[in-house]
Amino acid sequence: MGASANSDNDLIEGLIGPAGGRIDKALAEASGLSRERIKALMGEGRVSLAGKPVLQASLKVAEGTAFAISVPAVAPAEAVAQDIPLHVVFEDEYLIVVDKPAGLVVHPAAGNPDGTLVNALLHHCRGQLSGIGGVARPGIVHRIDKDTSGLLVVAKTDRAHEGLAAQFADHSIERAYMAVVGGYPVPASGTVTGAIARSNTNRKKMAIVEDGRGKHAVTHYRTIERLTGASLVECRLETGRTHQVRVHMSSIGHALLGDPVYGRTPSALRPILQRHQFCRQALHAAELGFVHPVMEKKVHFVSAIPADMTGLIDDLRH
Repeated sequence: MGASANSDNDLIEGLIGPAGGRIDKALAEASGLSRERIKALMGEGRVSLAGKPVLQASLKVAEGTAFAISVPAVAPAEAVAQDIPLHVVFEDEYLIVVDKPAGLVVHPAAGNPDGTLVNALLHHCRGQLSGIGGVARPGIVHRIDKDTSGLLVVAKTDRAHEGLAAQFADHSIERAYMAVVGGYPVPASGTVTGAIARSNTNRKKMAIVEDGRGKHAVTHYRTIERLTGASLVECRLETGRTHQVRVHMSSIGHALLGDPVYGRTPSALRPILQRHQFCRQALHAAELGFVHPVMEKKVHFVSAIPADMTGLIDDLRH
């Protein structure tokens, strides 16, 4: 069985899966943490089996044994300004809209202490970003995945941050993504509805859940073009949940090409991705519209599909 996380005290609890075996391996599979991380937490006395602390990684454990792992919260580091190129689509004294390239992390976190969009923004904006996000992610109102490209709005003042956050909360933000998915969705256009929460079986993944834990999520998709064994699809978000497009399209049997988490690329298409060295989910945040939180006028921005995706699409046309 999987693990559940308690966000108040960073406690991961669950039952050992059917494989059993070495405790470090079994806990890694059940919790989503690495074996090295498990060993380190054991050394700190943060791992217990059936209510008793365990320190020996090679200990054998049986299926169904209850475990608990206390993971200490990571203290956010002060982000530093770094001269990283930015593609600025729009900027005024209140906010900035950027076109993020694939591969760029939005804000510093464990494993990515710098080299992020926040570091670039601190340099570009001379530190003038909203403080609501805290020292690790100033100005960040929403984010897109590291390996997703496209449009992102960032607040430069607290007033702008609050106004944008309110629009994200009431789902009035207009967002459209372009995605290349495996196969041909039937019907060609439709709506996917399903509450999304962290997966019970893999904490690194999100999933559609029916146990009341998830957040309501709605994605409207439309097939733009049929390709060779794949489709170019536009996804308009009625809500904005973590990995929403990736989870919803995978749930109807049409995972994004190149997505390493939510679906395997069809074997017939893998040589094409390899030829293009395409190593990310084929997803681009192409449209972003909202009411300017200070000027109170509607603004709308469009980003063209980047070269790596257009090269892939062109190849799939033939």
